[in-house]
Amino acid sequence: MIPIYSQKNRIKLVVVIIALIIGAATITYTNILVSKLSEREQELVQLYAKGLRYMINAPSDDNIVFIEEEILSSNTTVPVILTDENENILDSKNINIPENISDKPDKINEYLQGEIEKMKEQHEPIVVPWAEGSVNYVFYKDSELLSQLRYYPYVQLIVISCFALVAYFVFSYSRRAEQNRVWVGLAKETAHQLGTPLSSLMAWYEYIKANPKFENEPILEELGKDVRRLEIITERFSNIGSVPALRDENILQVTENAINYLQNRISRKVAFSVETAFAPDITAKVNVSLYDWVIENICKNAVDAMEGRGSINIQLVLLGKSSIAVDITDTGKGIPKSKVDSVFLPGFTTKRRGWGLGLALAKRIIDNYHDGRLYVKWSEVGKGTTFRIVLNR
Repeated sequence: MIPIYSQKNRIKLVVVIIALIIGAATITYTNILVSKLSEREQELVQLYAKGLRYMINAPSDDNIVFIEEEILSSNTTVPVILTDENENILDSKNINIPENISDKPDKINEYLQGEIEKMKEQHEPIVVPWAEGSVNYVFYKDSELLSQLRYYPYVQLIVISCFALVAYFVFSYSRRAEQNRVWVGLAKETAHQLGTPLSSLMAWYEYIKANPKFENEPILEELGKDVRRLEIITERFSNIGSVPALRDENILQVTENAINYLQNRISRKVAFSVETAFAPDITAKVNVSLYDWVIENICKNAVDAMEGRGSINIQLVLLGKSSIAVDITDTGKGIPKSKVDSVFLPGFTTKRRGWGLGLALAKRIIDNYHDGRLYVKWSEVGKGTTFRIVLNR
């Protein structure tokens, strides 16, 4: 059975694809603009070079003034350096000289030489021939505007990604809050619905117990256990949504009690064992009613995975001074690696008639109400699975 929540992964995938398309379109369009602006700047520098070439052989002073004012001075954005054939600097334009060297000619020349090396990496210099056969070189690089425009789409994508990430977390938080409200409402309503028939059952149990005909009747004792069990279940549902009381409990004893109750109500072909490597009086902070529920859900899932035949080993391990691990290992079918992350999702189940809520509820109880952890420690297809519960001491 595929959980409903898996459909949301498809929605996320669609959103990611749309975001990638928008990003690719933004980068493509910006690159087109950058290419056009780069061509325009290159034409401007070529015009600057032609103006210089014309000034060398200008027939009159009027033309030189025109070239100087209308062509050479029109370039106010593209950094340009004019050199002789030996790359000795003759002039520069639109170069931002650092203030700390503005009054030091040697430092300025050294700085401009460094700028020439950067310009060589971007563009080939433009050759300006002289009448005597010598040449000048015009070195240039992208304007500040063009450089900023090249990086603009990537900055834009980073901003959009950050916004999308924040929106995702906000959406996830609101979704979890909504799910919590649904869980709490369902649990409270279930506890309310169980209350009335449970009260009636308790009254009938006390009535039958007082009847001499049923004195020393074994079935009466089992009936009493089931009635008390219903009380515990009602209490569990009532605790969902409210802060449960955590007490220092003997974790070995509590675990053994939960297993003893289960053993009489599942297949006798399933063997249980509880082991511990520490002193039997070690305690952990748990709510017994909810902890029993977790053990019950995990073990029932294990019994289903083993098809009612196999063994379940529970091992209690100390994890330093502050926590205890409860490892529940079965000899069932195991979980494929591709599904390990999905087993705790509400609605995920491999059973035809399952609701897929047992492990989801167990994880919520441990993670949210006990401030612990529940996860798949180990699993191998055909060999079994180990669930680990981490509790605080």
